[in-house]
Amino acid sequence: MTEGAGLRAGDAGDLPDDLTAAEAGMWQAFRNGSVYDLSSGDPTVDDPHGGHPWGPGRTVRARIVCWLLLDGPPALAGRVSSLKLRGVQISGTMDLAGGVVVPYVELRGCRFEREVLLPEARFTTVRMVNCSVPRLEAARLHTEGDLHLPRCRFHNGVRLTDAHIGTDLMLNQATVHRDRSGRSIAADGMSVGQDLQAELLESNGELSLRSAKIGVSLSLRGARLANPYGRLALNAPQLTVGRTLYLTPAGVGASMVSGATPARGTRIQRFECQGGVRLDDGRFEDAVDLERARFAFTDDQELSLRRVQTPELRFLGERPQRGKVVLSGARVVNLVDRASAWPGPGNLHMGGFQYENLVPQGPFPLEERLGWVSAATAEYNPEPYERLAAVLREGGEDEDAREVLLAKQRRRRESLPLAAKFWGYVQDWTVAYGYRPGRAAVWMAVLWAAGSLAFAHASHPPVQPGGHPPWNPALFALDLLLPVIDLGQVGVWRLSGGWQWLAAALILLGWILATTVAAGATRLLRRN
Repeated sequence: MTEGAGLRAGDAGDLPDDLTAAEAGMWQAFRNGSVYDLSSGDPTVDDPHGGHPWGPGRTVRARIVCWLLLDGPPALAGRVSSLKLRGVQISGTMDLAGGVVVPYVELRGCRFEREVLLPEARFTTVRMVNCSVPRLEAARLHTEGDLHLPRCRFHNGVRLTDAHIGTDLMLNQATVHRDRSGRSIAADGMSVGQDLQAELLESNGELSLRSAKIGVSLSLRGARLANPYGRLALNAPQLTVGRTLYLTPAGVGASMVSGATPARGTRIQRFECQGGVRLDDGRFEDAVDLERARFAFTDDQELSLRRVQTPELRFLGERPQRGKVVLSGARVVNLVDRASAWPGPGNLHMGGFQYENLVPQGPFPLEERLGWVSAATAEYNPEPYERLAAVLREGGEDEDAREVLLAKQRRRRESLPLAAKFWGYVQDWTVAYGYRPGRAAVWMAVLWAAGSLAFAHASHPPVQPGGHPPWNPALFALDLLLPVIDLGQVGVWRLSGGWQWLAAALILLGWILATTVAAGATRLLRRN
């Protein structure tokens, strides 16, 4: 059952006396650095997660495994000692706490009867593939190389608090159930030198990565996170990722490189999360990618990205039907989004959210973009409107920027008292708060034409006989409409009756037009 045991005859005497036959074979394979395979060849029987019992012929004691790893016999001449087990059942608690393990460790398709204890242990590389483990306790674990746990099932959680993984941590297709505290994976303060791959992970409980540091990328492609027992399914404030956080789809049932485009015909599994997500104060050096992500929240749960900093946020998932999306204080360079991804009014919060470029995927007309801002401001707040206007102006969309600022003034008007609200309507109807100055010219032309026609029929005796210019109704009407400017007409002629009221109305309308145009021009100059 070993591959290339190659033992010399005299080596049998080196075996301890109390080893079982299975343990003796493991001992010899360790010295030889070969794989010790006790699998039967029947996939149903060999399934470590199945219910088929494995008898004494496939069982080794955990203390013998620890003996080999901590103080095992020397390797045979020309070989490197290592523990490579396949299809083996390990009885008892495997306790390597505080130990220094030099040999390479690789366990495939193995079954542990009790928890694995690795706190403060030091390894070179550890690979546990498709193993059944009641619980992995590995706080402050240190590995120089990889920690691979793909396709493993952990029935009572994994603890990697303050662990240091030298290169990669792999949890692809692992299934992890919660511990007594409600956490599936507790990895607060963990550091990973390169990638953390948890693609197609099944997490039942809270996945906690508070203050974790990932050197390159964190991939949760196709993962399914669910925590019906608490508010958060992913709790990762102050997370630092050297490149990109992927909450995106993955190919199922296909052999593929992580992050590569799945082959044609490959079934795609989206990232799904049932429970809140907290990424507050995170730092992501390349991007946060939410392509086709699906979130299922209750009313009090949220996707929290408060104060996140990243060059690119790809907000391209499905619209959450319930719960909130919070971007307060976040800072991104490129906001890549689509209209259908954002939640409705009352469920989006963007106070202090700063972005420099908008990169919409698919149609996102200005009317819907204004609805996006409106949805984020249950009460009037000028900052989201001003941020959007500034970004549009930087992109050369000056007309759209003016429309955004006009929408801001209209939204502000709804929060004003009655008198100020009335004055706001007057400004809007006349010159659109100064953001459409052409409208003022139209009003001025209409009033000038109407006044000229009216005053052509007015009685207009001069104030002083002699020395007055000829009567010109067009100049007289224009002199009334233009404040400050004196065309030498108003003080020369005397009007009476209804003509005085008409003159007063033209003066008042002239001042309204001039005031609103000046206010709008001042706002534009201040922003420029």
